[in-house]
Amino acid sequence: MAAIDNDFSECSALVVDGNPTSRSILVSQLRDFGVATVAQAARPIDGRRKLEYSTFDFVLCELHFASDEMSGQDLLDDLRRNHLLPFSTIFIMITGEATYAKVAEAAESALDGYLLKPHKATQLGERLTAARARKVSLQSIFTAIEEERFEVAAAMCLDRFESRGQFWLYAARVGAELLLRLGRHGEAQTLYKAVIAAKTLPWARLGVARAQLEAGNINQATGTLENLIQDDPTYVDAYDVMARAYFELGRFDKALETYKMASTLTPASVSRVQNLAMMSYYSGNHEDAERQLDKTVRLGIESKMFDSQTLVLLAFTRLESNDRKGLQRCQDDFARLIDKDEDNPRLKRLSAVVDVLNLIQQQQLPQALAAVREMARAVQTPLFDFESASNLVTLVSYLARKAIQLDEVASLVEGLARRFCSNRSITELLAASAIAYPPYVALIRAAQSQVLEYTEAAMTLSMAGDPTSAVKNLIMHAKETMNARLAENAYQLLQKHSGKVTNEAHLQLLVNELRALCGPVISRATLGEQRRQAGGLALRTGKRTQPDAEEAPD
Repeated sequence: MAAIDNDFSECSALVVDGNPTSRSILVSQLRDFGVATVAQAARPIDGRRKLEYSTFDFVLCELHFASDEMSGQDLLDDLRRNHLLPFSTIFIMITGEATYAKVAEAAESALDGYLLKPHKATQLGERLTAARARKVSLQSIFTAIEEERFEVAAAMCLDRFESRGQFWLYAARVGAELLLRLGRHGEAQTLYKAVIAAKTLPWARLGVARAQLEAGNINQATGTLENLIQDDPTYVDAYDVMARAYFELGRFDKALETYKMASTLTPASVSRVQNLAMMSYYSGNHEDAERQLDKTVRLGIESKMFDSQTLVLLAFTRLESNDRKGLQRCQDDFARLIDKDEDNPRLKRLSAVVDVLNLIQQQQLPQALAAVREMARAVQTPLFDFESASNLVTLVSYLARKAIQLDEVASLVEGLARRFCSNRSITELLAASAIAYPPYVALIRAAQSQVLEYTEAAMTLSMAGDPTSAVKNLIMHAKETMNARLAENAYQLLQKHSGKVTNEAHLQLLVNELRALCGPVISRATLGEQRRQAGGLALRTGKRTQPDAEEAPD
C-alpha cells in the first residue's frame, strides 16, 4: 500500500461501524497510514460515550446501522449540537451507494467528508489528507480557542474571511460563534449576513436568527426562522432555535409544537427528546410527559447530555400516577448517578426532592413535611436557585392539592415568585410548576406584576430627574424581595447617573451587598441545565486528552 504524504504518527482515530469485517478493515487501513491510536465502537451510542470522555483527531462512522434506530448522521448531529466534538476533530461518514444523496445533502451539518463503499485504501487516505489540511490551516485559530483567547481567535477568523483565505467560509462560521460568545451580537449578525451574501448557507441564516435572539429581538428572530424553515423544513437546528424563541416569549404551546417537530426528525437525539419531555411537562400534559421522560432516561441516562432534572419531573409524574415501583426506580437512578459523581451538589439537591416524593408515596407524611420545611429554610440563601424554587413550588402545590398544608405556604410561594419572576418566560415556568394548585398560579403571576410595578416606578422617578429616589426605591424593594433583577437595575442606574446621585458611595455599597445576597440575574428561563446553544458550533477549550488504545478484534 502506498503511503500518503502526511504524518499521522501522533494522531488518534475512532471507527464506529456495526459490521465487524468492515470495522476491522478500516482499523487496519488507519494503522497502515501510521495513525498511532485507533479505538472502535460497534454502535453509535457506544461511539458517543467514547467521544464524551476522549477527543480524537479522526472519526470514521458508518451512516446506516441495521439493528439500531440511531444513524451515523444522528450521531454527528447530536455530537455537534451538544459540544462533544472540538473544531479540530475530523468526522468522515462511510456510506453505501444507495444513501450517497442523503449524505451529500447533510454536508451542512459540519461533515468533513464522506466515503462511498466499497472504497480503496488510497481513497480513504485522500479524504484524511484533505481534511487534515483544513485542520493544519486553521490550527492557530483552534489553539487560540483552546487557550480561551477568544478575542484573538475572532480577529483571526475575521481576517481569514475578509481576505478570502483558505477555508474562509469555515473560519467565518467559527468567528461568528466567537462573536456571539463575546456578546458582540450585532457584529455576529453582520458576519452571518456577509456569508449569506457570498454564498447562501442554512447555518449562516440560522446564525442571523441566533444573533437576533441573543440581542433580545425575539420577534425579529422568529421571522427569520420562519423563512428559513419554510425554505428548508428538514433543517432541524432551526426548530431548536425557534422553540427557544417561543419559550422565551412564554408561548409554551408553540414551543411544545416546535420541539415535537425537532424530536420527530431526530428521534434518537437525547437532547431533543429531553426538551420535548420537559416542555410537555410544563405545558401541563403530564401523561405524555411521563412517556417522553421515561424514553429520555432509557435513551440517555448514561450520556453527558442527560439532565438529572428529567428524573425529578419523571418522579413527579409517577407520584401522580401512583407508580410506586417507577418512583423507586427514579430514586435508585439518582443513587447510581451520585455514586459516579459524589461531589456534585446539584445531583444531591435534586435527589432530595425525589426522596421526599418517595416518602409521600409511602404515606410517611411527617418525614416528608419535615424535609420540605428543611428545603424552605434555604430559600433566603444566595445559593438557592430558580430550579430549586421550581421544584419546591411543585412539591408544595402537590401537597396543597392533597389538602396537606404547611404553615405559611402561600407566603412562601409568593416570596419565591417575587424573588425570581422578572420576565414572562420565568414567570410562566414557575406558574407551570404550580399547576397542581391553581391558586398558587394566580399568586405567582400577581407577584410578577408587582415586581414590574417596582421597576416602572423607579424608571419614572429617574426620567423625572430624581435618580437618587429611584435607586433608593430599587434598593428597598430588592432587599424586601431578594430579586436579583431589581438589585441589578439599581446598579445600572448608579452607573448611568454617576456623580448625580446623593450619597452615591453609600448607596453603591448597599447595592454591591444586595447583588451578592440575591445571586446572579436570571435573564431567561431554561428547561433544565442547558449545555449548548441550539444551532451553534462547539467552542471546545482546554487541552485534549489522549484516548486509551483499543485493539482491533482478531
